[in-house]
Amino acid sequence: MTHFVLVAGARLGASAWDEVAAELRGAGHQPHPLTLSGLAEKRGVPVGRQTHVRDIVDEVERLDLREVVLVGHSYAGVPVGQAAERIGDRLARVVFVDSSVPVDGESFLSGWPSGHVRKQIEENDGYWPPAGADHYADQGLTDEQIARIIDRSSPHPGATLADPAVLTRPLGELPATYIQCLLDDEEPMPVVAELLKSEHWELVEMDTGHWPMFSQPVELARILAEVGAAS
Repeated sequence: MTHFVLVAGARLGASAWDEVAAELRGAGHQPHPLTLSGLAEKRGVPVGRQTHVRDIVDEVERLDLREVVLVGHSYAGVPVGQAAERIGDRLARVVFVDSSVPVDGESFLSGWPSGHVRKQIEENDGYWPPAGADHYADQGLTDEQIARIIDRSSPHPGATLADPAVLTRPLGELPATYIQCLLDDEEPMPVVAELLKSEHWELVEMDTGHWPMFSQPVELARILAEVGAAS
């Protein structure tokens, strides 16, 4: 039995993991989907620098989890990667699901080539607004799955997207699995490709798009269970 802390990407909360969590429970594991401050049912909770990192660390410590697998999707890879360093020997493995990874001194937005997202945040009172249906096209999602993502989305506090990461040691030293969703991009981003050279990192590919917890929840749960068993 493995404990998983599941953290979804920007604009999504714990409910994004409903189907994956059900599959993991059915296989005898203990999933702990986490909504980060300022999102979904935690809208209105104030956020600042390192708030989302603390959310994850606090959840692990509150539940007194040991041999925990931290899972971060998309944006959440940035705070999850930082939290993985901070929980010390409580960590079994960190899993990045088609996600960004933290780079010391850089934020989630550092990797975006244009100011489009920053402009959206400025025009929406400091929040990144939810995306429309077109955003999810060609990602292996049905219309019903797209509707569920949109229904579960909320504005994302922009301060967390611009929060520089703080790493205390090289990320490649952590035991990690990177899940590459091939419909989103067939090749890992350069910073991930470099990390995958580490003996502590492994690559797993999924033939789906950027939101596998919606498009292929059974397969994603199976991969996570295998990662947990091997950790």
